[in-house]
Amino acid sequence: MKEYLDLPPLLSAKGIVRLPGSKSISNRVLLLSALSEGTTDVHDLLHSDDTERMLDALGALGIRIERAEGVYRITGCGGNFPVSEAKLFLGNAGTAFRPLVAALALSGGRHELYGGTKDAPGGRMHERPIGDLVDALRQIGADIEYLGVDGYPPLRIKPSMLAGDVVEVKGDVSSQFLTGLLMALPLLGRTVCIEVVGELISKPYIEITLAMMERFGVTVERQGWKRFVIFGGQRYKSPAQIFVEGDASSASYFLAAGAIGGGPVRVEGIGNDSVQGDVRFAEELQKMGAKIEMGPNWMEAKGPEGRLRAIDLDCNHIPDAAMTLAVAALFADGETVLRNIASWRVKETDRIAAMAKELRKAGATVEEGEDYIRIAPPASRAFIMNPEEGIDTYDDHRMAMCFSLAAFGSSGMRINDPNCVAKTFPEYFKSYAKVTESVPVIAIDGPSASGKGTVAQLVAGRLGYHYLDSGALYRLLALAAMNSRVALEDEDALSNLASGMDVEFRGSEILLDRKPVGDELRGEECAAAASKIAAFPRVREALLAKQHAFRRAPGLVTDGRDMGSVVFPDAAYKVFLTASAEARAERRYKQLKEKGMDANISALLQDIRARDERDMKRSAAPLQQFPDAALLDTTSLTIDQAVETVLKGYREKAPKE
Repeated sequence: MKEYLDLPPLLSAKGIVRLPGSKSISNRVLLLSALSEGTTDVHDLLHSDDTERMLDALGALGIRIERAEGVYRITGCGGNFPVSEAKLFLGNAGTAFRPLVAALALSGGRHELYGGTKDAPGGRMHERPIGDLVDALRQIGADIEYLGVDGYPPLRIKPSMLAGDVVEVKGDVSSQFLTGLLMALPLLGRTVCIEVVGELISKPYIEITLAMMERFGVTVERQGWKRFVIFGGQRYKSPAQIFVEGDASSASYFLAAGAIGGGPVRVEGIGNDSVQGDVRFAEELQKMGAKIEMGPNWMEAKGPEGRLRAIDLDCNHIPDAAMTLAVAALFADGETVLRNIASWRVKETDRIAAMAKELRKAGATVEEGEDYIRIAPPASRAFIMNPEEGIDTYDDHRMAMCFSLAAFGSSGMRINDPNCVAKTFPEYFKSYAKVTESVPVIAIDGPSASGKGTVAQLVAGRLGYHYLDSGALYRLLALAAMNSRVALEDEDALSNLASGMDVEFRGSEILLDRKPVGDELRGEECAAAASKIAAFPRVREALLAKQHAFRRAPGLVTDGRDMGSVVFPDAAYKVFLTASAEARAERRYKQLKEKGMDANISALLQDIRARDERDMKRSAAPLQQFPDAALLDTTSLTIDQAVETVLKGYREKAPKE
């Protein structure tokens, strides 16, 4: 069964987030610590799938790794791995796989490297190109064999005679190829020059590599972005301890949330002195109208006075963080164009194609090219997502995190396979929830004729919130079924009818398929039919999306049987409103008489008791008071007293500024 996470529509964003360590820095530091002379204490390492794959591989190669609270102690091997023959499974961790290929090719030994796991080798890693790195290593004599399709993992590396002092590598596919070469070539002990063929993409990641190498005692002479000279006689030496910066790419989601949701949202662990190129995301977000402030170890974003502005941007300097701008474009005035993003094609998925497809689900008009994407936002900021379809994430952590931002404009959305964020940020959705506020819901549940509808409508009016009479949806479906001569026992036909039903509330007026509905909706025949069809699971599922669509800013008050338990389980305030069966029968009797309709109080009492029994015993969302719902018995209360009680409870529970 497909896993998913349902995000509620978001109203605002405000708060502070402490970032996890950078994936790019974490895996570079782990490998350099392993290749060094001496022992390195690594602080603030990212805990994620990618770093676990690197740690597992280093352990399999004989590197001693001691884990203490908050610190990893790595005893280096001085460039000679203790284990000379190993089979490594590196999941989907490109920042582990590619540098290890280069290091193992130049350090001797016989090794095999696979994507996936020992139990399930393969996966997306075997679709990610590595031919340019293998070609570069072969130029100096490395013996590397493809075990599957040429140009792609898995690989077998054999001991070889290494010679040569010039290496050419293509720069326009992945900067990780150049990173792998830069970190591995000092193992040769002689001067070697790397020449980059074509335009080098993702230059900021090369700057991270050079900075980390320097921390471990090896300097590289960079001659523009075309030539890199690693002088001989240098060896990696431990700096004794090193601290991993917060992840700049992860910062982008929270900064964008602050820009879209008002803010301020502050991220800690990264600032204006960072070595990561993705910190420049803040500059581009500022061009879109966001208000940005930053210090040496923090950054903060607030929203503009109005909407964000569209931008046309060359994204070579922020290749990963640029994905966040693509989703932010949903909230910008005008057409956003992101260029020079060809590297997206060879990441965890084809990110250009994936981004285009998922943005269209939010109503955007998208044009994709080989190295660009053009995004025109939907006509309305309040777009409706299909919750059953959801956002597909393609086993790509950044797709999942980026599209959490779309919840600011939707009526709620579903993220499929949300656990893919474990690659870099396992606690992402928990951290995101702490700084975002969803559109508030007051859910009033209770039995028939308890007065919950009247109370809910008056509470909504007092607060200026939207109102949803969920029972009306079921009565509307019952009415539509009777008008269409659909049998009330035909669950499939009823669920299909529900999916296509067009419902609109205009104050006290209700429209079904754009036609006003009269008093027949409140008749006992319609109410009894609604109670019967509400017992069908597929009917309830079909009406769920329609109920979610009513959740819009500034808030929603809704009444029904399962509003707080099933439809809006995250409701800000839940009430179970009830009254004695006798009091409810009398209220129903008066309502019907006031409308000039025939009624018998004994029959009404019998019907109410039967309906209570049916609602409480049905398998789909039975009527019951849940522990987190406040009990309100209105048997002896006036309507005004009941309304005041609900408002008082909500205000006491509502978060204070």
